Amino acid sequence: MKSDRDTIFALSSGRPPAAIAVVRLSGPWARLGLERLIRRLPDPRRAALRRLTNPEDGSALDDALVLWLPGPGTETGEDMVELHLHGGRAVVGAVLDTLARIPGLRPAEAGEFTRRAFEHGRLDLTAVEGLADLISAETEAQRRQALRQHQGGLRDRAEEWRSRIIQAMALVEARIDFSDEADVPKDALGPAMAIVRDLRESIRGVLADAGRGERLRDGLSVAIAGPPNAGKSSLLNRIARRDAAIVSPQAGTTRDIIEVHLDLEGYPVTVVDTAGIRESDDLVEREGVRRALARAEAADLVLWVVDAAAPSFDSEEIPSRLAAAPRSSAVWLVRNKCDLVVEAICPSGGSRLGDACSRSMAISAETGEGVDDLISALARWARVGLDQREPSLVTRARHRAALGAADDALTRALALTRALDGELDGEEDLVAEELRLAARALGRLTGRVDVEDVLDVVFRDFCIGK
Repeated sequence: MKSDRDTIFALSSGRPPAAIAVVRLSGPWARLGLERLIRRLPDPRRAALRRLTNPEDGSALDDALVLWLPGPGTETGEDMVELHLHGGRAVVGAVLDTLARIPGLRPAEAGEFTRRAFEHGRLDLTAVEGLADLISAETEAQRRQALRQHQGGLRDRAEEWRSRIIQAMALVEARIDFSDEADVPKDALGPAMAIVRDLRESIRGVLADAGRGERLRDGLSVAIAGPPNAGKSSLLNRIARRDAAIVSPQAGTTRDIIEVHLDLEGYPVTVVDTAGIRESDDLVEREGVRRALARAEAADLVLWVVDAAAPSFDSEEIPSRLAAAPRSSAVWLVRNKCDLVVEAICPSGGSRLGDACSRSMAISAETGEGVDDLISALARWARVGLDQREPSLVTRARHRAALGAADDALTRALALTRALDGELDGEEDLVAEELRLAARALGRLTGRVDVEDVLDVVFRDFCIGK
């Protein structure tokens, strides 16, 4: 990122053509940039219709709605300008080209508006991450979680924890610095350690959510696996309701991983079609099988698809790598091509494959029979796996790492005290230092301290103009 003393500009709405396009400027030269485009500056924070002209030759660019927003009471904490243009490509291109030729202005980099909001204290780091998740949310459940994070769900709890740590630190340091003073209670460590114990339990309660927040943010993964020519790609196309994968009667058509992102009743699920799993002398197919097994092992659920019409489908065993516990609870047996067999045989279809699966279903990817039931079952499975009666506060690995560091520091502080009476053997300084480390970990969570090493990672996935 370049210095925030530069004034930046970017298209902040969707790609043209559109009914309206919004161009934003932020920085100390924002007002000058606007004055170069219009003859009369509007009143602060009042929209006004103005004609934009090219300052080099006076030619008209567009008739636009203009907003002049003096800082620091703006989204970025700086002077800002918004230009609401007609959303044609030529109009937007002409305005952006004109702004680029005004001294002191430059195009914004990805996420730079939001980064300036963070640097000027308008947003904390968890709110920034929530905003990024809100922009990329594809399902209703993801939207709700991201909005809660953006509005301060984790920040508010972290600030509460941090204030309680500071309270405990004050009691410990009073014991260190003023132990001879009459108004400093001799039992100050007892209340301090009580605060630490309660705080640690609160943090551990948030961490003990089985990673639901991260799983909802990233979505659950379902791998379609099985022997070649069982109809896996046809099933993927049925689930996706489009031709996402090539379908051929020739075995081994699928060589690489194909992904389809679904919204199942508001919950995000990624369905993955994998290569048929079998022994092969073909080096390319063997690599495809290796990738298929690796992807299936990493999936939250495996749909093991077999050809129910094949005489030998009972002998197509699930690889031990997938059937072994605890994977067995996340493998469903899907008997495909049931339109080609006697109806009474397919649904019941006694098979030893079912012993390695938690569920067995019969479908026809060709006719669609049973596919809706399978999709409904997947939706129920996703709802159970991601259901958040109490929304998760932890939505990223960074959050979990910071809270884990705070938990470790609080645990070390408690270990330094005697188990029975909570007193110390001259190690008050060590306890105070552990409490400072815990407070620092919570500060890193919200971006109060020492987060330069994570900023580029947080902002790199933002779009230009946000």
